[in-house]
Amino acid sequence: MAIYQTAGYRVAADGVDRVKQEISAFVEYVRAHEPGTRMYVAWQRQDDPTRFLHLFIFADEAAQTAHSESAAVAAFEAAYRPYLVDGDVIFTDYDLVASNQD
Repeated sequence: MAIYQTAGYRVAADGVDRVKQEISAFVEYVRAHEPGTRMYVAWQRQDDPTRFLHLFIFADEAAQTAHSESAAVAAFEAAYRPYLVDGDVIFTDYDLVASNQD
């Protein structure tokens, strides 16, 4: 069963450009190496560019585990963690109600 999740966080203003670079590289890694990650999207808030929201769809628990335990996730966390403000990343799980995607 698919897993739907978001991750939201805020970074210091002086870390925004670095975090955006790290996000781009990380998403490329996910695209190339994680077939069980059906969707990985990262958004930056328009009215507050220090806030980011990532959306994930994992095929199943095995795909989520493979993602979360990867060396790439550890490297990404190490890159953004020094810039975090307002606490840690907030992960939230969701149930799908409806979608226009197949």
